[in-house]
Amino acid sequence: MTANEPGQPASGPSTPSFDLPTPNVALAIGAHPDDVEFGCGATLAKWAADGCTVHHLICTDGSKGTWDPTADKVALAERRQDEQREAARRLAHDHAGECRFLGYVDGELDSDLAARGRVARVIRELRPDVVLGHDPWKRYRLHPDHRHAGLLACEGVVAARDPHFYPEHDIDHHRPDTLLLFEADEPDHVEDVTGWVASKLAALEAHESQFESTMHALDDIQLDAFRNRIIERLRGLGEAHGFAAAELFKRISDL
Repeated sequence: MTANEPGQPASGPSTPSFDLPTPNVALAIGAHPDDVEFGCGATLAKWAADGCTVHHLICTDGSKGTWDPTADKVALAERRQDEQREAARRLAHDHAGECRFLGYVDGELDSDLAARGRVARVIRELRPDVVLGHDPWKRYRLHPDHRHAGLLACEGVVAARDPHFYPEHDIDHHRPDTLLLFEADEPDHVEDVTGWVASKLAALEAHESQFESTMHALDDIQLDAFRNRIIERLRGLGEAHGFAAAELFKRISDL
């Protein structure tokens, strides 16, 4: 896996933790529509099937997610919101929670105090037990939105948990139990997703606008090749730990 490829990392340390108890509420924070599905889609599907309410927070509008220089970016942003809602439904079904969109312009996200406050507000409102997001310290990651979205997830947790951050929210502070970072260089937590890879693929395939630019799947042959890449990646990650498929994360539980 290259540094700029979305999804799961290489295998991590030899003594990771395994399989969190299913949270009551999870919040997955992505830079763009489809990032959550690449990073933790199978884990969210597994938890939802066990009763977890799964919320999504997408930081940018995804308006640059095309190789067509003549594309209508406003229409693309609207389409990508619809695709994200459908992906969330395919992952969690009756346990799909809210899809919230911060609406920052694709490629222009910043982890400033205002954005941090918006993320903290969502955490306080939705009160997740587990927050999932990009690892902002992934080495050699080119896309700035991924770095900033990861920082916002981490810093938003800190701001949401402490009552003197953003008192203007007028919402009780909230401390999640666990932060899981996907795309990590040094993962130390493994989720067994045996049986949930098909759900991850179904959710990814809701993002039809990304078939060309991200998935390289312009025909049935290429789409099958994309599916096989995801299947083989998760199989390889699971095999190292005795599972048929796995997703890996950096786990931070001292929040």
